[in-house]
Amino acid sequence: MAEKIIDTWYFPLPRTHTGILLGNGLLGAMVWGGDNILKVTLGRADLWDHRGGIDWTEKMNYFHLRRLLEAGDEQNLRQIFEGHEPPSSGQPRRPTVLPVGRLELHFPDGFRLRTGHLDTHSGHLTVLAENGQTCRLEFDLAMKEVLLLVTWTSRLKPVEIVRVPAWEFVGEYLRSISFTEPEMFSTASVSGWVQPRPADPPYCVAYQKGQNCLLVTISTGATGRKAVTRAATLLAACRKRLEALCKENKRWWSNYWESLPKVSLPNERLQFLYRYGLYKFAGLTNPAGVPATLQGPWIEEYQMPPWSSDYHFNINVQMCYWPAYQANRLQHLLPLFRMVWSWREQLRQNARLFAGINDGYVLPHAVDDRGKCMGGFWTGTIDHGCTAWVGKMMYDYYLYGGEKEFLAEIAYPFMEGAMKVFTVMLEKRGGGWYLPVSVSPEYRGAAMNAWGANSSFQLACIHWLIEALQNSCRAMGKNPDPLWLDIQQHLPRACVQQVHGQKKIMVWEGTDLEESHRHHSHWAGLVPFDVIDLNDPGWKEIVNNTYDWWWRQGMGLWSGWCIPWAAMIHGRAGSPEIAEALIEYWQRLYTNEGHGTLHDAVVYKRSLKDRPDSRIGTNREVMQMDAGMAATAAILDFLVHTRRGIHYLFSGAPSTWREVSFKKIRTEGAFLVSAWRSGQQAGEIEVSSERSGLFRLATPWPEKTTVRLGRRKISLKGKIVEVLLRPGETARFSPG
Repeated sequence: MAEKIIDTWYFPLPRTHTGILLGNGLLGAMVWGGDNILKVTLGRADLWDHRGGIDWTEKMNYFHLRRLLEAGDEQNLRQIFEGHEPPSSGQPRRPTVLPVGRLELHFPDGFRLRTGHLDTHSGHLTVLAENGQTCRLEFDLAMKEVLLLVTWTSRLKPVEIVRVPAWEFVGEYLRSISFTEPEMFSTASVSGWVQPRPADPPYCVAYQKGQNCLLVTISTGATGRKAVTRAATLLAACRKRLEALCKENKRWWSNYWESLPKVSLPNERLQFLYRYGLYKFAGLTNPAGVPATLQGPWIEEYQMPPWSSDYHFNINVQMCYWPAYQANRLQHLLPLFRMVWSWREQLRQNARLFAGINDGYVLPHAVDDRGKCMGGFWTGTIDHGCTAWVGKMMYDYYLYGGEKEFLAEIAYPFMEGAMKVFTVMLEKRGGGWYLPVSVSPEYRGAAMNAWGANSSFQLACIHWLIEALQNSCRAMGKNPDPLWLDIQQHLPRACVQQVHGQKKIMVWEGTDLEESHRHHSHWAGLVPFDVIDLNDPGWKEIVNNTYDWWWRQGMGLWSGWCIPWAAMIHGRAGSPEIAEALIEYWQRLYTNEGHGTLHDAVVYKRSLKDRPDSRIGTNREVMQMDAGMAATAAILDFLVHTRRGIHYLFSGAPSTWREVSFKKIRTEGAFLVSAWRSGQQAGEIEVSSERSGLFRLATPWPEKTTVRLGRRKISLKGKIVEVLLRPGETARFSPG
């Protein structure tokens, strides 16, 4: 059984995003409030207004764009991406997930909300209130139904349930884009409201109040009446089987935590972030839900969600799913892959228009759940690294799990289509290959100088693609394209140039890192694409020079999500103390008092009230899920990661950590690795293999390594030791 650990929140929780999170990948609830009013903000991750966005056009052709960029023709470039006709009256500019609203539970005067106690291992939340004596409210959100259950003790029965649709906050804007007011309803069995949508089916928020409980759901239907009927039917059915639903929920959570790695850290902050991070990961990416967006099912009611809560593929979606691999929850990735694969005809059409080929794939950086391009950010739209990075997610699913059918039917075709587009973009120069027009995510925004030749980010993408395609061909018995080898041998792995006598990794040719930029794209060859070998003496000085300059530039312009990524870089580069400190820094400055994960630092909260932010049309708190998930993944990366096929242990664990251990972290090759360290001395390392493979280990011991395979005992020597394991076999490594 998983260990029962209760985490505590203290009321008042004064804002929506300070709320305690409950989620099942589709339905989300944020529980917050103060005094005698408990507020439950509701969200549903698939409630889109699908209107707006842009279609790829013939003018978005790579060669045409190159001519405009080289000519400095800003007017025509911007006309292509930003010069579309303004939306006609009553139409939005781009698709967006919609805010829903909240329910408020008003309790008798004299009651005061005190604490919230979340059992992350069962998903059960208890809220305590006092009026002379302690009373309880209990919350459970079903992991297999669109259902929230609230129960209370008889003394704490709410005197009123108040409906607060999002219309009360964003109605003026919604009316301007052809929405109509929500329709309140109350019947003998259910109450709530129906929100019509101009081009999508209406949705219904419905609740049913019993003697000591409240059942809540959000449903859709072809008409408002059908949405209400569907909601009432679900609530009635669930009411009859509440005990069974609660048991199902307990089983779901028990199975979930039993499958996860067990991690013991001497740093309580990181231990909490790991535990709460994996709890939120379940609510964000539950395979029964929809693919995770920027905010998942936790959409605030008081504003339109920043960046539409869409799919950002230039790192944000990837970060949301990073824990799936090492945390042994590969199945959570499948809804995302199914969604992207369902877009393949659209992605082929994008490639036809962008690259002039019929067998490629191009995925823009920001899209809705139908693959529709969100807007006119030209550098993001043409950033083909987004396509490669999704290919990496797919290949890593195979690499960590070994499912060859998935590799052959989805991952390999997607990667091959991405590489075909890069092949069109590449050119020969002086006997080698180079990329004449490339971008680095968000560097210089969408300015006319936001591009250059041989972006280190995209070079890393290309080299990773080639290696993955070659490895896939070997696994499937196919012949790799000989062009890949030619490119691999004659294209640099990063843009390396000499600046003030030092060789460094550049952003792109002629452009060194000029500021504390939030997107560490020039480091992509190290993390996440792993095409730069830190053990290669030829790279050591270059990496050290790049590292020193990057660190000197500081963190002043960083956002929340980039800090865990930076921590991974520090851990792999040999600075575990900085890696640990960065995760603590992120928690202190980029999470609020309710542990909500923020895009901007909390130190700016007061000034932001008076400083509008034109990027998102708001001056309020901006929550995203990417940073929290990346912090969880970074903690796992500190303990074990694979680099160039070799496993490294405790690289992000500072020397001050006296006792640290982990059990069954999944790694590349479908291995499950367990290890412990006391002081600076690593103990026995256990490795189980789910399929045949060569396990390679950077030994943490100075001399010989003893490996036990069943009754066999093998003595190995060297900095890197390796053992071939069969399916189901377990090896134990210890000092010789």
